[in-house]
Amino acid sequence: MDPTLTVLLYASLAAAAGALGALPLLVRGRLPVVGIGWANALAAGLMLGAAYALLVVGVDRVTLSGAAGALLGIGFVYWTHWVSGTAELDLNRLEETSETYGYKVLLIGAYHSAAEGIAIGVAMAVDVPFGIFMALAIAVHNIPEGTVLCSILASRGVRHRDAAGLAVATNVSQVLLAVVTFAIVAATPSLFPWVLGFAAGALVYLVMAELLPECYRQAGPTSIALVTIVAMGIVVLLSSQGM
Repeated sequence: MDPTLTVLLYASLAAAAGALGALPLLVRGRLPVVGIGWANALAAGLMLGAAYALLVVGVDRVTLSGAAGALLGIGFVYWTHWVSGTAELDLNRLEETSETYGYKVLLIGAYHSAAEGIAIGVAMAVDVPFGIFMALAIAVHNIPEGTVLCSILASRGVRHRDAAGLAVATNVSQVLLAVVTFAIVAATPSLFPWVLGFAAGALVYLVMAELLPECYRQAGPTSIALVTIVAMGIVVLLSSQGM
């Protein structure tokens, strides 16, 4: 299969996995805030594991340009959230009914997906098997992330089916940027350290500055730390077995 089509296929599968986040709501109904916190922690751990795997693979090729790329990734995430007014958005406001709040929640999902798409694209540029592993790790990550989004949307009266569709829609940026990133790095290999650093920096910043602080407000720090560490450990272990 053409490498670009492989990127498109696996990035699309990862994006579609977000719809599975609606399943816990179908089984149990409305989730408590602590359950949303654990889902966020699971997503955070998987994202940290993905960032670690990227850094391990590229450590021998990433120098100062990689560090500069990481700073750019952090700056880009901060800037996009600042411009859109989502930097301090509280995802605990399940009873919030304003349209603005709903749009901002969807924007956050799209921003997260963009960084994940870059990670998939640059991983595919390393080699296809590693890229497939990265896409699958992001796919699993998209499930608890989709659960959080679907819970927020359901609390606003959105039907579960529609919430699942919106969870997938927020991942469209993931597919687009995965393909674009792969094409750019394949055409210009000298950009690889910059792009890898950008992806890793953006992922780690999202976890440290957004997901984990949100988790701590939703559930106790001990349980959040355990879920995050276990999720990260699983990704690290699987990546080390495959590399």
